[in-house]
Amino acid sequence: MPKNTHKIAIAGVATLGAAAIAFTVVPADGQKTTTDSLSSSRVAYSSGQVRDVKASVTDQLAVSSLKVEAIEAKKKAADAAAAKKKAAATAAAKKKAAAAAAAKKAAAARKAEAAAASRSANRPVVKQVVVKSYPNNLDGWIRESLAIMKKKGIPGSYHGLHKNIIRESSGNPKAINDWDINAINGIPSKGLLQVIPPTFKAYHVPGTSWNIYDPIANITAAANYAADRYGTIDNVNSAY
Repeated sequence: MPKNTHKIAIAGVATLGAAAIAFTVVPADGQKTTTDSLSSSRVAYSSGQVRDVKASVTDQLAVSSLKVEAIEAKKKAADAAAAKKKAAATAAAKKKAAAAAAAKKAAAARKAEAAAASRSANRPVVKQVVVKSYPNNLDGWIRESLAIMKKKGIPGSYHGLHKNIIRESSGNPKAINDWDINAINGIPSKGLLQVIPPTFKAYHVPGTSWNIYDPIANITAAANYAADRYGTIDNVNSAY
């Protein structure tokens, strides 16, 4: 070995960017001189310290990773809760809107029903009048005349009318007497019950025709006259 050969031992400690380097010089005479403040004993376990530092950094990174994961998980949970709350709020709003629409529709229906009821209440009641029809023959004429007589309070029966009609005109509504005293006086008797024009005019029943030959008008006028003079057409058994 050369005489001026120096042995150099270097120990590096890397903790948070700090490094320490130790130099040990061994001269030729075998005596050891330490030029660094670090002792040889510190150099001896410097490698162990490096391993400890590396382990500590790894542990810190693992802890940091767990913290990041925990933060992310918490954020996800918060986001999920917020989304759930928003969905619940949206559903509640829709439900409220649907309820309001249903209430509005029900109110409109009640208003329409009330308006219809009001219109119905104010609408005049129209009574349907059933007009009874009668056959256009002697039987029908007598029955229709009796119905009018009943409304007007004129007495008389089917039998009383029928017997006098047969005796006076034989049931001919166009019959006319041109030979008796009335005819001689210029006012001949006419129609089913042989009524003279002045009598027909005086005892005409409102609602019937003014034509003396009309069967209904002739019968009711004659019955009205007989009721006034004889009490009823039923009491007439001869010329009247």
